[in-house]
Amino acid sequence: MYPTVAEVLALPVLRQGRPHVVAGAAGLDAPVRWAHVAEVADIAPLLRGGELVLTTGVALPDDGAALARYVADLAGVGVAGVVVELVRHWSEKLPPALVEAADRHGVPLITLSRETRFVSVTEAVNGLIVDAQVDELRAAERVHETFTALTIAGAEPGDILREVARLTEHPAVLETLSHEVLAYDTAGADPGELLPGWPSRSRPVQVGERTGFHAGAGWLITVVGARGHDWGRLVLVCGDPPPHRHVVVAERAASALAVHRLVAKDTDSLERQAHRAILTELLANPVPPAELTARASALGVPLTGRLLVGVAVRPRITATGKTTQSTPVLLRELAEATALAARRAKVSALVATDDTQVRALIALSPEAGVDAVLRRLATDVHEARSGAPAVVAVGTTGSGPAEARRTLVEAAQVAAAALAENAERVVHRLDDVRLRGLLHLLAGDERLTAFAARELGPLLSRDAAQGSRLVQALRHYCEHGGNKSAAAAAAHTSRTAYYQQLARIEQVLGVRLEDPESMLSLYVALLAHDIRQADDHTSG
Repeated sequence: MYPTVAEVLALPVLRQGRPHVVAGAAGLDAPVRWAHVAEVADIAPLLRGGELVLTTGVALPDDGAALARYVADLAGVGVAGVVVELVRHWSEKLPPALVEAADRHGVPLITLSRETRFVSVTEAVNGLIVDAQVDELRAAERVHETFTALTIAGAEPGDILREVARLTEHPAVLETLSHEVLAYDTAGADPGELLPGWPSRSRPVQVGERTGFHAGAGWLITVVGARGHDWGRLVLVCGDPPPHRHVVVAERAASALAVHRLVAKDTDSLERQAHRAILTELLANPVPPAELTARASALGVPLTGRLLVGVAVRPRITATGKTTQSTPVLLRELAEATALAARRAKVSALVATDDTQVRALIALSPEAGVDAVLRRLATDVHEARSGAPAVVAVGTTGSGPAEARRTLVEAAQVAAAALAENAERVVHRLDDVRLRGLLHLLAGDERLTAFAARELGPLLSRDAAQGSRLVQALRHYCEHGGNKSAAAAAAHTSRTAYYQQLARIEQVLGVRLEDPESMLSLYVALLAHDIRQADDHTSG
């Protein structure tokens, strides 16, 4: 907001007086709050600091000790500098005692070798300061309007931080109170330089007020929260002490972020959103870029040098096809239960929801007992959600970021297969779902779809046209390994009627059900058909 001593000396009205810095050159960057003419020696008690003192020296003593005391008093109140005109009292140079005292206290001491109209100097300097203050007020008003518009529009944290970076030209980071990065904007810098080791770098950086600058880190920090509940910090990585307008930007952005959280309380938390963004990119990138692993690390989940295990949690559906709660609410609660279980197991994890399930990527140290950790985590999830049963499935263990996608995909496929077979296990693995798991792995393959349609097409058409239940009768037959009596009992049908249904199936399909290969092919087709139906139901 204020010009520096050096900038003031560059003004034409002072340059014509031929200014010369004779002492305290290191203080030329000091801001000038006001220009003040003072022709008395004991002016210090009347000043507030930041003034550029202008004097002809006519009232100053020649005694060295008195001159040293004069400079010490001015330094004590924090003046920006002293300008002495060498015309009326001293004509060639200043007394050595005055120069030495200015150097000792770091007070810029400037001489003017020509007579200068001090009133013109004060007008120019103070006009410059007032103009800067007006510009600052206008900038603050624009900041207020900008963040008010963002708040009204319900802007996401990423949009708010993008505006912070644009207005300040510095990287901005939103973190939790436990120093995990929720969102950031690098302002064009390299994320690989901003994010690595963020939690450990951020933890010791503390300021004693809601908004403050930490000189050691070069960070402007403001607390984010509302209604007495603080939940995060907004960090502006600026290096040098920020101007007032940047403080205004940070505080208004923090308010917008707090309002967003209050308004969006029925959606996923910012932490879940940040985790989802990384998991989505991991699924899309077989070889994750360095920035992605840096972002995960900034969230407290290092992916390099860790054992990675994908986890999928899916709510079980009731007999009526509905859950006890709306799916989004249930999934959010499952996600929080999974995140809490990971914390209790003392492992780091990325946890987020998608349309049908909770996805998680567990990062373990190479020495960890993977099976024990997964069993404890799954047990905690089941206990937390005992009123809404769920399937907890895991993929095979990977050894680095490049294997994250595989284990996440496997976990989702195992969960879908386990949900379909209705088996009760604490943790479901690939080994548990066997053929059904394989078919889930191949669910998107058009050849499998074509095979199921080829095997079952005539039977499905017959049931649709005549209202028969031949597909269901075939399902019982296959599930009971060709045992007709057990299949009839499961179908709640008399043996005679059931045998007639089996004969009709053989007639429609042109196969012998007692042939092992025929029964196997039809059973695989049924499983593939069920998986396709379940996928269509989910996407619909």
